[in-house]
Amino acid sequence: MTRRFRALVFGVVMLLLAAGGMVVVWAQHDDEEPVTILGTWTAGQAEQFEAVLRGFGIPFHYQGTAAQREVLLSQVQSGEPPDIVIMPGIGELAEYAGQDLLKPLNGLYDPREYGPPWKSTGSPSEPAYWVPVKADLKSIVWHRQGTKPARSPAPMRSWCMGMGDDGASGWPGTDWIEDLVLQRAGPAVYEKWALGGGKSEWWRSDAVRGAWEAWARLLGQDREAARQALLTDHRGAPDSNGLLFEHRDSCTLEHQGSFARSFYGSKARHARLVDSAPLLPGGGGRVRAREVTGDFAALFSDRPQARALIRRLASREGQQKWADLAEVFSANREVTHRGGEVDGEIAKRLGEGPRCLDASDVMAPPVRDAFYEAVLLTIARTAEKQDVDVEGLLRDVQSVQNTHFQQSSQGTGDGAAPETVCSMR
Repeated sequence: MTRRFRALVFGVVMLLLAAGGMVVVWAQHDDEEPVTILGTWTAGQAEQFEAVLRGFGIPFHYQGTAAQREVLLSQVQSGEPPDIVIMPGIGELAEYAGQDLLKPLNGLYDPREYGPPWKSTGSPSEPAYWVPVKADLKSIVWHRQGTKPARSPAPMRSWCMGMGDDGASGWPGTDWIEDLVLQRAGPAVYEKWALGGGKSEWWRSDAVRGAWEAWARLLGQDREAARQALLTDHRGAPDSNGLLFEHRDSCTLEHQGSFARSFYGSKARHARLVDSAPLLPGGGGRVRAREVTGDFAALFSDRPQARALIRRLASREGQQKWADLAEVFSANREVTHRGGEVDGEIAKRLGEGPRCLDASDVMAPPVRDAFYEAVLLTIARTAEKQDVDVEGLLRDVQSVQNTHFQQSSQGTGDGAAPETVCSMR
């Protein structure tokens, strides 16, 4: 029975005073309804997350899907959103907040435990609509133990690359562009590009165009590898150990976030990481900043049970339990990560130096989707031995952003967009 239908029944019963005993029954049933949660974690990580939630003593129902954006949009449009959504797309959450669909989280967690770039607002008096409940490091390259990369920059044939995804194909390519912009131009330029808006034309700037052209040249070194990247899932084939261990005789490097270890399965203990900057096209560069990403919890419901679950999940104790059980990383500064050597390297990088949120996650959904499409077109045209008109692709994305900004200024866009993307120290 849907919540909307229960509300209708409740209203009818209120009119039928003769059935007064039932009024209490319906109200009590609604109070005890499990908290509904929509996230992206599936399989083993979903089981670990559910184990953490069970420790909170709050009834819940968790749904994990790789097509989360589509599922959430469908649920919102039908009037049945989940109580809680956990997603990486801050830009998408900002649009829901701008439509008054999200409930503020103020008072549900200690903002002092979450520093930049994770904080959603700069002032305690401003409404906070999301809180990170899992963190991941990007700007790294994975390699197999015993095969540390020797060349800088690395040629196309060295890279394990897949663009496929159930709900957002192309995002692994955006990570390449983002990392290139960050390492070449630095966090200040990266932040302005990620936030966009105003009359700026950051998509057509030298920083973004130069990064895109460098990546296109890398793809052009091996057009067959580019074609395979277009047809390959970023997680590798089903029941495999991910791209890095699936192609042992060819590619040896993977530009992927710290979450990639969940793809490697039993081989994860043989994966090692290095900073990406020296291996990116152009090579030889120092690490100017690190790209990070997070999974952010937001509330569509003001139910006390849902608020209580957020409070426990975002707390130091809840985040510590999540980190210990699933060997994941937290943006909560009070959490201690107790893993092995690789975990220590990830935790150190997550906590030091300038860090910037994933740019496409921060962008408004129309701009983000145009970014994905431009990445896929770059690979497809390279694979087909066609000229890649980088300037034209970026002009098209800029046009989408300009249109979105114009709509936002008229009150139809994201009224709760993030103010910052990078921590500058």
